[in-house]
Formats: sequence, C-alpha cells, structure tokens
Amino acid sequence: MAISFEVNGQPQSVDVDPQTPLLWVLRDTLNLTGTKYGCGIAACGACTVHVDGSPARSCSYPVGSVAGKKITTIEGLSMNRSHPVQQAWIANQVPQCGYCQSGMIMSAAGAIQAGHHGSEIISELNNLCVCGTYQRIRQAVTNL
Repeated sequence: MAISFEVNGQPQSVDVDPQTPLLWVLRDTLNLTGTKYGCGIAACGACTVHVDGSPARSCSYPVGSVAGKKITTIEGLSMNRSHPVQQAWIANQVPQCGYCQSGMIMSAAGAIQAGHHGSEIISELNNLCVCGTYQRIRQAVTNL
C-alpha cells in the first residue's frame, strides 16, 4: 500500500513497509541525501527534518506516520541558502567536517519557526557535533 506525503513542496507516494524509517525513504527512495544517518537511535540529530513544521529525528520516525504530512529536508529549507540559519552558518564558518550540519541547521530553523531567538535557540539544540564547533554554533544563533 502506497504512503503519500509531501516533501519540500512536492507530492510523493512510496510503496514501502510503513515501519521503514523516514530517513531511509528520503535517502534511498527519494534520493534526498542531505539528511544524514548518524546514530540510528534519534540521539545525535544528524537526521533531523521538519514534519509539519516541527523538527523530528527521521532515523526513528516510521514513514507510515507521515502519511498526509509535509516534510521539509535541508534541500527544501531554501533553494539558495538564503534561510537566516544558513546565512548565520556561512557568516560564522560553522562547519568543519559538515556531517551534522544539515540536522543542526534544521533544528535551529525549527526553533526559529517556534518563535525562539538567540539563547533560546541554543537551549533547543540537542544535536551532537563530533568536530566540536559548538562555539561557532553559539555565535551563529546568538543574533538570530
């Protein structure tokens, strides 16, 4: 049975096991590889996307749960890196290896969408960064 939902403004329909993690449908079925696999247990945040506007860890989110919902991935946040979080990341040279960055950006964007600013955004971020660019991340979100 097909599961229908919207990804980055485009209708999608996939015929996969409803228990398949959304992450694997995004990456392997829809070829949207900006969302990363980190831990597989929803702890690190590398797989963060927005489901109906709220951040969600896609590695543990069954695709059957997104039927009829709107998903936004890093590819859909902005087509030209114009989102304020992306601009802050660039201005503060946040990424080193960059692996966690799409999830970190999506978490910060979700905090802004929820009406948070500056230090409130920092308190919303519980993503992990192996490179340890937390100081640059703090600098980037402090003025948002």
